[in-house]
Amino acid sequence: MPAKPKNAALERVKNSPTPGNGKINTMPEGNGAAEPLKRPKPAFKGATAHEMGAKQRDISVAEFFQKNRHLLGFDNPRKALLTTVKEAVDNSLDACEEGGILPEVMVKIEVAANGDGTMPTTPAQAERFIITVVDNGPGIVKKNVGKVFAKLLYGSKFHRLRMSRGQQGIGISAAGMYGQLTTGKPTKVISKIKNDDKAHVFEVSIDTKRNEPVEHETKQLAWDREHGTSVSIELAGKYQKGKASVDEYLELTSVANPHVELTYISPDGEKKVYPRGVDVLPDAPREIKPHPYGIELGMLLKMMQDTQSHWLSGFLAADFSRVSSKTAEEICKAAKLNHRSRPRDVVGKDAEALYRALQNTKLMSPPTDCIAPIGEKAILAGLVKAIRGDFYVAATRPPKVYRGNPFVIECGVAFGKGDGSSFKDPAQLAAEEMAKQAENGDGEAKAEGEEDEDDSELAQVIRFANRVPLLYQQSGCATYKAVLKTAWKNYGLSQSKGAPPQGPMVIFIHMASVWVPFTSEAKEAIAEYDEIVEEIKRALQECGRKLGIWLRKRQHAKNEFERRNIFQRYIEEVAESCKRLKGGKLDAEKLKKQLQKIAEEITGGEETNALLKKKKQEDESASQNTIELTPEGLKGDIEIKATAAGLPPPVAGQTVAAPVIAASPEAEEPKAQELIPGATAKKKADTKAKQKTAAKSKKDTKGKDEPGLFG
Repeated sequence: MPAKPKNAALERVKNSPTPGNGKINTMPEGNGAAEPLKRPKPAFKGATAHEMGAKQRDISVAEFFQKNRHLLGFDNPRKALLTTVKEAVDNSLDACEEGGILPEVMVKIEVAANGDGTMPTTPAQAERFIITVVDNGPGIVKKNVGKVFAKLLYGSKFHRLRMSRGQQGIGISAAGMYGQLTTGKPTKVISKIKNDDKAHVFEVSIDTKRNEPVEHETKQLAWDREHGTSVSIELAGKYQKGKASVDEYLELTSVANPHVELTYISPDGEKKVYPRGVDVLPDAPREIKPHPYGIELGMLLKMMQDTQSHWLSGFLAADFSRVSSKTAEEICKAAKLNHRSRPRDVVGKDAEALYRALQNTKLMSPPTDCIAPIGEKAILAGLVKAIRGDFYVAATRPPKVYRGNPFVIECGVAFGKGDGSSFKDPAQLAAEEMAKQAENGDGEAKAEGEEDEDDSELAQVIRFANRVPLLYQQSGCATYKAVLKTAWKNYGLSQSKGAPPQGPMVIFIHMASVWVPFTSEAKEAIAEYDEIVEEIKRALQECGRKLGIWLRKRQHAKNEFERRNIFQRYIEEVAESCKRLKGGKLDAEKLKKQLQKIAEEITGGEETNALLKKKKQEDESASQNTIELTPEGLKGDIEIKATAAGLPPPVAGQTVAAPVIAASPEAEEPKAQELIPGATAKKKADTKAKQKTAAKSKKDTKGKDEPGLFG
């Protein structure tokens, strides 16, 4: 058997000399130096279960939000300034309303020294601010002050089902924690309850490891208020006016809360007062029990463990809303359970059967007295005192339910610029436009279909949840998406695909609920539930129909005026031509009057006069919960305090509307400018004359002809 051929390369490696360290040298071609071969790295030795267990420890909720403060709305210095003001104002309004007190809130923002001790020259250059919010609420009990302002997830609103601005018990404590992290300064609180001689002063901070308050100083002082609370937080921030600013937030708060008197002192020292629009508190919401449709299996198990009822049927009737004793027994029967079973003993498959029976049983919707909507009148009051317009309309939808939680959707629309163009006749508007062009040196004619830049502006959408303005994440909010899905072209407005309607208008949308489904803990946008979006669309459509009627009425009046103007343009020439044809024997002035009368009748007569505001002839259903700008001021079926019309500065650069005149059956119709002088009086006289001569018309016309146009 022949021997196998040897591998020459392998033989050279075997016969190569081995150094003392035992490593094999390789001798690459062309290089006289030997390079050692690297050994593979030893395998990674992981930690044992005991070693990993020794590293595990509790995480405080304060520590979590300290590292994830963006979840609470403290993304950047500018937003942190707004969030702090928002949380403090929300707490003040909730406390005043729950105490039955008309709120008076003062917000003051002061520039603080920088970290190096230098004072900035302007608020725009400042890095630190001191925010102070003072209210006239009932005050806070001394033993609870530290936990209210320096403990996360502590409050009275989380476990109850009733409408309130705050929900989670995080906001104001998180604001204090942010100030503590960025400046190292504690939160200063002054609180006084009724019948106390002096107010209590606290300086508190939060122990983030234990999520517990730390009181640094406690003393008493004389305060000129009978009761109330003041909170001051120094923090790192940035002050800037415009969209999503503190200024805009306070303006919108006054719109959604017309019962609040709000005073604002900005960092530059400017003082703004937002007076009340109404002197009545909103109805106080009542706490309700959970509805069976709004719970899940785990919540049902917990409720059965915590209940004080001894029987299963008693638990269902006592711990849920809209479940009577008879209905509770039927639910137990459907789940094949004894209605006298102990609730704590219902577990496993029996609990799942009970849960399915609850979901399949037909029950009434939860009660709605747990919600306090703003109401159409208050919405109109808020819009009028803050936004200048020509037409206002509001609508409140009937209560609906999502996931067992009741909610109410309210909408309002303010349309126009408030410059009186709605009641001016087209001739006057045309003259003003020509004068404006001559003044600006712009006399170029526009092509057909060409519009001014102001005419193509998009509508502004202002969003609210439980009376709180939502200033961020507009595109991700259910309210804004509902605006885009509404067909505004049906109401006489222009709208591009995927955009809000065009025109000088502000759309107000408010959702009131015991539990608003926010998309994040920062409470910046509402989740897109189908039930919520559908209700918002219906409310917008209700407002849109009334706005469409108003717009079509104005457009009809304008068209009729233009038709009448065409006739009147040639009356003079026609009368003179006819006089020449008759050889000068025709009374030209009489012919002009007859032609004017014909033009008036052909172009609408009394109907046109009503559209042009010469006579009152409006649809009552279309004018309900609306306010309209007239030459004498704003008219509507809602009374609004005249003092609110002078202040405050409007939203988005608009000025404030004139005082509202409440319409009444006895009120006289304002005299509008006539297109044809004396035409109204002449029309009335002609009507009476026709009625008197109707019976004699045949007899009078037998002997002689009625004089015609040519005499």
